[in-house]
Amino acid sequence: MAQANTYDGRSTTPEGMPFRVALIGAGGIANAHYKGYTAAGAVIVGFVDPFEPTRTRREKEWKITGYSSFEELLASEKFEAVSVCTPNAYHAPASIQAALAGKHVLCEKPLSMSLADCEKMILAATDAGVVLQTGHHLRANLLVEKTKELISSGAIGRVTFIRLRQTHDWGGNKTVADSFGKLANSGGGTLLDNGCHMFDLARNLGGNVKNIFARTATLGFDIEVEDVANASLAFESGAIGSVESSWTATGWEEGWWVYGTDGALECTNRLGTRKLRHVHRSSSGTDWNTLDETIYSFADEGGHSREIVAFISSVRHGTPVICTGQDGLESVRLVLKAYESAKLGQPLELK
Repeated sequence: MAQANTYDGRSTTPEGMPFRVALIGAGGIANAHYKGYTAAGAVIVGFVDPFEPTRTRREKEWKITGYSSFEELLASEKFEAVSVCTPNAYHAPASIQAALAGKHVLCEKPLSMSLADCEKMILAATDAGVVLQTGHHLRANLLVEKTKELISSGAIGRVTFIRLRQTHDWGGNKTVADSFGKLANSGGGTLLDNGCHMFDLARNLGGNVKNIFARTATLGFDIEVEDVANASLAFESGAIGSVESSWTATGWEEGWWVYGTDGALECTNRLGTRKLRHVHRSSSGTDWNTLDETIYSFADEGGHSREIVAFISSVRHGTPVICTGQDGLESVRLVLKAYESAKLGQPLELK
């Protein structure tokens, strides 16, 4: 059993000093971290990327120094934390190396490609007394927070079904980069890349999962991993659910639908600016087609920017980690069990 990620909240940085952070990996997702830290007033001291063209491009864009290795960065800069934004295969070694150096770690999802590596990451952070946060940014999404608040308040009664969906088509590209399409680099396809976010959201909104049955296929791309997947979930609460992920869906969709005995919560970005729709029967005039609605919306949903603010707060002030290493491990556990289920063609218990 992996140890819980613990941190006593005592920052060694003098009060009032800017938060100093480095980025490990400078690919696409690193830009979201760069923007988040910049907006939060942090100082990004540098970044690491072994690929020289990427390093040169990012140096020009970000106006900060790029290094070819973590050792080079460590010898040249002073900082207290890192964001690990590498391909999946390098999450564990990069995070463990940073923790051993006494640096707090925000690691992009999935936490790693195996439960054993996730446990090593958690243990390394625990032993070093540093924060390990998993980058499931939906934990910090304001619409997700409102969804969870409404569920917890009993606004929709007992939850009966949860549908979770994250899909895209790589912006219309006809090929998938090797960092995602080759099994050795990614560890899996859309079910790991997109599905891990939805599995974390499933746990966040519905609690522990006790049973899973999944199907996967590779239909749109010449790659080593799946590009479409579906998983059926049975929660310990008795509710059931589904996770849908795909790299063959035209455009981009991220949404969740939570149905209960006294109402429903519906949220998708497919229909324009995303809003949370609470459907209920509070008045006497409802029928099959006419329902009461309460709409929730935010100018900025948060997500990546708010998860970084939460990470900084956990490091500096010891506030609870918004998505712990253990949370990241449990999401990976669900993904791996889904792959096993798809291979065997049968439902499996979570143990």
